[in-house]
Amino acid sequence: MTRFAAPIAEQIWDMKYRFKEADGTPIDQSVEDSWRRIARALASVEKKPAVWEEKFYRALEDFQYLPAGRITAGAGTARSVTLFNCFVMGTIPDSMSGIFDMLKEAALTMQQGGGIGYDFSTIRPKGAHVAGVAADASGPLSFMDVWDAMCRTIMSAGSRRGAMMATMRCDHPDVEQFISAKADSARLRMFNLSVLVTDPFMEAVKADGSWDLQFDGKVYHTVKARDLWNKIMKATYDYAEPGVIFIDRINKANNLSYIEQISATNPCGEQPLPPYGACLLGSINLARLVDTPFEAGADIPEAKLDELVALAVRMMDNVVDASNFPLPQQAEEARNKRRIGLGVTGLADALLMMGLRYGSEEAAAQTEAWLKRIARASYLASVELAKEKGAFPLFDAEKFLASGNMEQMDDDVREAIRTHGIRNALLTSIAPTGTISLYAGNVSSGIEPVFAYAYTRKVLQKDGTRTEEEVVDYAVQMWRDKFGDAALPDYFVNAQTLAPLEHVRMQAAAQKWIDSSISKTINCPEDISFEGFKDVYMEAYETGCKGCTTYRPNDVTGSVLSVSETAEKTPAETPAVVTTSADGGAEVVYMSEPLDRPQALEGHTYKLKWPDSEHAIYLTINDIIVGGHRRPFEVFINSKNMEHYAWTVALTRMISAVFRRGGDVSFVVEELKAVFDPRGGAWVQGKYIPSILAAIGGVIEKHLVATGFLEGEGKGLKSDPTAKVVGLDAPRGKACPSCGQFSMMMVEGCMTCSSCGHSKCG
Repeated sequence: MTRFAAPIAEQIWDMKYRFKEADGTPIDQSVEDSWRRIARALASVEKKPAVWEEKFYRALEDFQYLPAGRITAGAGTARSVTLFNCFVMGTIPDSMSGIFDMLKEAALTMQQGGGIGYDFSTIRPKGAHVAGVAADASGPLSFMDVWDAMCRTIMSAGSRRGAMMATMRCDHPDVEQFISAKADSARLRMFNLSVLVTDPFMEAVKADGSWDLQFDGKVYHTVKARDLWNKIMKATYDYAEPGVIFIDRINKANNLSYIEQISATNPCGEQPLPPYGACLLGSINLARLVDTPFEAGADIPEAKLDELVALAVRMMDNVVDASNFPLPQQAEEARNKRRIGLGVTGLADALLMMGLRYGSEEAAAQTEAWLKRIARASYLASVELAKEKGAFPLFDAEKFLASGNMEQMDDDVREAIRTHGIRNALLTSIAPTGTISLYAGNVSSGIEPVFAYAYTRKVLQKDGTRTEEEVVDYAVQMWRDKFGDAALPDYFVNAQTLAPLEHVRMQAAAQKWIDSSISKTINCPEDISFEGFKDVYMEAYETGCKGCTTYRPNDVTGSVLSVSETAEKTPAETPAVVTTSADGGAEVVYMSEPLDRPQALEGHTYKLKWPDSEHAIYLTINDIIVGGHRRPFEVFINSKNMEHYAWTVALTRMISAVFRRGGDVSFVVEELKAVFDPRGGAWVQGKYIPSILAAIGGVIEKHLVATGFLEGEGKGLKSDPTAKVVGLDAPRGKACPSCGQFSMMMVEGCMTCSSCGHSKCG
């Protein structure tokens, strides 16, 4: 008997969460071993570890409580990784030395696997006077470019690239440049961007008033607030960024408003955090808790939910003591406030099991009721921990209870906190759960609606062949098991069929009882009017949301993954090709499977002479004609210098493998050109090249421009393919950079692969 509800769940466990030796030999022989490893590690800080290990194991069993990926993969492994998902870094000083000290801290944090958030509002605007030097300031965006390049070079623990969030206040003089930064698709690719929007700004927008852009008391420009708001909205309408964070609301509602000021969030936005704050995440799987699903009495028993929440809170509190931290400041911040973020996943599936249509008023009311129950149970569990282990060190009863969030809490909970204190300063958050939701049997993610009832994915087998398997939503599979081929009821809706304001309704209902924030994507149809799009953000503000993230498919952002609700399998065929025109006539070609090498290919050989190197490097780039267009197929890198042998062979094989997969491979150029050699680069033909790898990237770029694959130097392809696959009728989503499947979709504010769980946000 397997505990996994679907093959994809076991594959995700094996790929991401199963503890293995360095050579890939499994240590966790089963998922029960993984649960035991986590339970033992988190119970190790208890006075009676054996007792709590058994209780923690029962909470983890059958995927009822899902610790975040860092905990699931790292707890009990004795590896030097952090169990915290992400951090907001220290305040960036407005000085060159201070800025690069912060860059170093960011690198150390991402090296251990943590995503980071930064507020760049503290850096003086472009053109501002710099005392003591004969120059003007280059502005915060120039330093964001440095952060972006650094992030590209660091592979986070567990083979995850670092994710970053950059915020900027709506009154910073460079905010307009910040808003439009993602118009260049090659810039700031490692960042999510969000504008910190204040209440006075929103009032000025509604009143069509003026708005000062200022820094350090000096007004640089005065603009119309509504014009600036429209610029934010237009950039988001076109490029899906920047997001909007209602920062004053966040600070007013913060339980710790008496000792901290928040100006940044983690990469997905669900954890507004102070300098050096960290997010510790976990989710209650509501889909596993519904009794008698699809029957008249379907419900989640309150006692069952309360007990599970209490165990989850205790486990998460123990993570604070069991985890490593990249920086001592982060450890101190975590232990002084013991902030945790307990959320939910499987909400949409649970609503379906109760016969409720996601987005309806009834579903919103049920969502609010469940999350209030979780909030009550969380706070009361933390009070019990305070009785046993003490309140968090910076607890002040009267100031804590006077915060905006605590004023709405039930009187019995407030009285318990006043009498006994509380162990954790903040307790609830709705985090992205894409990968752990797949691991739990493809339950719906977080508080998102079901994305697709079913779809097919290709799975690479050990013998090199590929098979197709159907991936079915957890609630849909339960319906099938119960009712066979009976048609799905009308209340089964998905992300593509919901109206945007129904998304907002669900987010607002959930936010009322979440003391941090929520990671959620509001899907908008491509043909939504600009005025209708702006109404979504205004409704989010007026109904109490702390932020808003939307996704409107278009030529720039790419289409949403298209699925067949009948999940009909496509026939076996020769590798399919997708073609679509990019700016300037360039073509993007995706192959569903790598092509075999023809007998002969046309190519060019380039000589690269690196200063101070005795032998030159020779690059041969061969092309293939697909769909009447030329694209790179393979690379050979050779040198007489034997010190180069190993890495040139590795680079040859890796780049060729990427080229043969197809698609927009311009990222290869970008990744290579971003590599910095700590020993220093070199000046080549009057241009500074940061490393020999960057020089190789430049040669490949030159070839791609010469063959018409790229428009020009520094111009990666501006659009991703959304055209039809040759021989097939269904359009596809973006190709996943991890598994190659056309399964990328916007979920919980992040581009996420539904096939392998890869996420842009780590």
